[in-house]
Amino acid sequence: MRKKSILWTLAALLVFSVVLAGCSGGSEKADGGSEGGGGKKELKVWLMGDETDETLIKQYEEKNPGVKVSVQSIPWGSAHDKLLTAVASKSGPDVVQMGTTWIPEFAQAGALLDLTPYLEQYPNLKPENYFDGAVQTMSYDDKVVGIPWYVETRVLFYRTDILAEVGYPEGPKTWDEMKDAGQKLAARGNGNYAITIDAKDMNYLSMFAWQNGSAMIDENRKPHFNEPEFMGAMEYLKSFYDTGMTPLASDLDLFAAFKDGQFPMFISGPWMIQGVKDKAPEIEGKWATTTLPAKENNASFLGGANMSVFSSTKNADEAVKFISFMSEQESQLTNYDVSKNLPAIKSAWEDKRFEDPIFATFGKQLENARPVPFIKEWDAVSQEAIAAFERITVGGADIKTEMDQLNAKATEILSK
Repeated sequence: MRKKSILWTLAALLVFSVVLAGCSGGSEKADGGSEGGGGKKELKVWLMGDETDETLIKQYEEKNPGVKVSVQSIPWGSAHDKLLTAVASKSGPDVVQMGTTWIPEFAQAGALLDLTPYLEQYPNLKPENYFDGAVQTMSYDDKVVGIPWYVETRVLFYRTDILAEVGYPEGPKTWDEMKDAGQKLAARGNGNYAITIDAKDMNYLSMFAWQNGSAMIDENRKPHFNEPEFMGAMEYLKSFYDTGMTPLASDLDLFAAFKDGQFPMFISGPWMIQGVKDKAPEIEGKWATTTLPAKENNASFLGGANMSVFSSTKNADEAVKFISFMSEQESQLTNYDVSKNLPAIKSAWEDKRFEDPIFATFGKQLENARPVPFIKEWDAVSQEAIAAFERITVGGADIKTEMDQLNAKATEILSK
């Protein structure tokens, strides 16, 4: 099987190289760069998503008439494999949008250019411009390999009218208050619950672990899943299932359940705002967002995407200049206007666009949001944690036993 897999990989890379050779629209220059139409320097940019708005691309070309930016839009579902192929063939783009959780893997493979030497020339790229959580995604092995492009985080969506009935018109502020509110909401009966728990999303579980003081995996790559902080978070979430505050399984449409009050609370990201407005217009003025309830802290997950320069580029200077342009405040605000992606730079949040309290909550939460452990093995570890949580909540397995096993598996994964 291994030999067959290698042969298939080599065949795929050969096809990829032929396609590249046939589709290239520019001519190679003596210095290894390429020229687009009209003798312009070509800058190849890969952006992730099924659709790419080119408003900013056109603005950059207008400001830099000697450059042609060739954008390839890549669906997120196929992006990782395409990046792996580009690394193997050394025929990737100049600039690439990277999911933040992918950066350790590609940085370790030497695929991302060290941008540290450019920080003085392009002050837009300096870490102090960004939220602390986003800064944690910029560096690997003390090298700056990614610049935050946009961010996202999770906050609490809640029905202000229903929560007011149980004593929390501004939403619960602590773990104790959320459980108290949850018990009162579940006591309504008749298919009513308190909150949905996305148990298949490790980012969700991570937030509660951080709030209870767990590092999960420390800077020495040592896991801490079988210690009181992480187990306490698991126990807290399990209690919502045990007492009927959240169902073990549900096929309810979240927007409809939020409108009807079956789920008066849920934790999610900014993409849900428009969904609630469009699908539940009847409750306009009866819902709000607030930062997550706190235990030791109220840390939330920080996601989003960074922009990096492929180490194989022949246009490093132009690539960094492009990223600097995309990091300007006006560029960040334009990106928000056309895509609703939240700005990564702190100064953009002072704009009037974010005066609406529903949106302002996200800026406040971003001050206390963090990425998952910045290791390439995180996906493998998180899948083990999700499976353990399901065995605990649905199967009734013992928390300590499951966490001991999870810690052992994580140790094995991290030691390979």
